[in-house]
Amino acid sequence: MFYWLMKYVFVGPLVKAVYRPWITGRENVPKTGAAILASNHLSVIDSVFLPLMLDRPVSFLAKAEYFTGRGLKGWATRWFMKGTGQIALDRSGGPASEAALNTALQVIGRGDLLGIYPEGTRSPDGRLYRGRTGIARMALEAKVPVIPVVMVDTGEMMPIGRTIPKVMRAGIVIGEPLDFSRYAGMESDRYVLRSVTDEIMVALQRLGAQEYRDEYASSVKNRLTEV
Repeated sequence: MFYWLMKYVFVGPLVKAVYRPWITGRENVPKTGAAILASNHLSVIDSVFLPLMLDRPVSFLAKAEYFTGRGLKGWATRWFMKGTGQIALDRSGGPASEAALNTALQVIGRGDLLGIYPEGTRSPDGRLYRGRTGIARMALEAKVPVIPVVMVDTGEMMPIGRTIPKVMRAGIVIGEPLDFSRYAGMESDRYVLRSVTDEIMVALQRLGAQEYRDEYASSVKNRLTEV
């Protein structure tokens, strides 16, 4: 109910009226059944615009920090994330990350859409970075297609550090589903997982024409903070 109210009554109509987002390739998202939406990640508002422009609800894996903030802003962020069906992803590794991935598999198991940012974090400079193999493992275990999604200009609209989106148009490009059924039963092979992940990233790069760097975005962010 909360999701419906946010999308169709309170937030959705206002965002559409002010920012006029556009979308192409919407027909590539199945009307029923589970699928993984694999998107580049330029801004925190990516998780708002994509569900807003699709007819079906989308649950995103969101970093756990969005659910642990303090004060009024922390409460508002946590309330919004939980209310819109976002899933806290603990990126520290180990049992916590395993639990988050299992929760994501439950979403897929219900026949719903799951949104994932394969890069694991927002791009620090607009480039596309190396994907994490968690998405490949989920796709192979759940036996579902992966649909590449490219967010356009959301990083310019709301870059890291900005609290209110700039009034401008941003868009979404959705590509054709990727079928990895040829790797059935190989979800424990780390070389297969890397190959599947790289194929997803190649599809994203071709769809959006972003400059690609074969390193993790988190490593680049760490270097920038050390300077």
